Amino acid sequence: MRALPGLSTDLFDYDLPDHLIAQTPAARRDESRLLVVHRASGTLEHRSFRDLPDYLGAKDTLFRNNAAVLPARLRAQRPTGGGVECFLLRPESTAAGQPEQWWCLLRPAKKLPVGARFAAPEAFSATVLRRQDEGIGLVQFDTIQADSVTALANRVGAMPLPPYIARETGDAHAGQDLERYQTVYAQRDRQVAVAAPTAGLHFTPELLNTLTAIGTRTAELTLHVGLGTFRPIMTDSIEAHAIHREIYEVPVETQTALFDRTRRRVAVGTTSVRSIEDYLSRHAAPGNARFLGEAGIYLYPPRDFRGVDALITNFHQPRSTLLCLVAAFLDPGGTKGIDRIKAIYAEAVAREYRFFSYGDAMLIL
Repeated sequence: MRALPGLSTDLFDYDLPDHLIAQTPAARRDESRLLVVHRASGTLEHRSFRDLPDYLGAKDTLFRNNAAVLPARLRAQRPTGGGVECFLLRPESTAAGQPEQWWCLLRPAKKLPVGARFAAPEAFSATVLRRQDEGIGLVQFDTIQADSVTALANRVGAMPLPPYIARETGDAHAGQDLERYQTVYAQRDRQVAVAAPTAGLHFTPELLNTLTAIGTRTAELTLHVGLGTFRPIMTDSIEAHAIHREIYEVPVETQTALFDRTRRRVAVGTTSVRSIEDYLSRHAAPGNARFLGEAGIYLYPPRDFRGVDALITNFHQPRSTLLCLVAAFLDPGGTKGIDRIKAIYAEAVAREYRFFSYGDAMLIL
């Protein structure tokens, strides 16, 4: 369905006290709070994430994004001694035996034109080959003290935490971030994300075992989460916003599960929703090979959902495409979800839920 003409971005704004932006994860993953939303009745319940098995069962399948986050933030220096931050985004194809090239977000952008060099002692040296807008450049890693740039990042890189999480150099939480800003089911050989699929951060191995014991199934997919997930809507109307694009992969088993209407399809996070809905917009039946696509889908009210019956998600930033997605899911095919999400978020603020990546969760049934 098409959105209403001129649906104002202001409709997706809300006030959030700074102290409710979670700076650290809960002491234990499943100790996060869980706000349960019953769409049919409008009822809200305030529970703990470890209570999730009370709402799922033998007829449910959890669709989850198993992408692992690359410690993509590299620090270096220019020959003049000035500091450089090189944020790895995605690799560029190069011939065998040639130095690796990566598209990176570079800071300070104005001091890193084409031809600029920077290095980190005993780690790497690099040259800027091309430049794009918004500080993005193609960087060639001339030398690296590792088997690959990915291996280098795992040795010396820092987790690419979102901008609303403050970390100082030497922060004691930085080591914790390496473990807690990954889901427990992340495929560590698939370090393709620059941001965590944060709805999955609440799961523990014990909780997953409990869900398996009651018959809840899981289905894997991989969405290469990009920086666009943090980009706020800057246009006056949501339709005018240029949505970011992200690569995703859907195995055959997951394709088959998406077309099994005898089970409730529960998406873990907006990245899973984005993959599922983009995939189903292209396919009328499951394929017989792993599907690789690029999600450019933009989900906002009014919107019908083809492959998601329930959703686990965190609390999202004001004026974000993720907030638009959740509003659409609260009232599929209609626009009442805009008012509903405002009321739900107001309740969450009043009860001091923790917001954003390290914050609490919602279960929308």
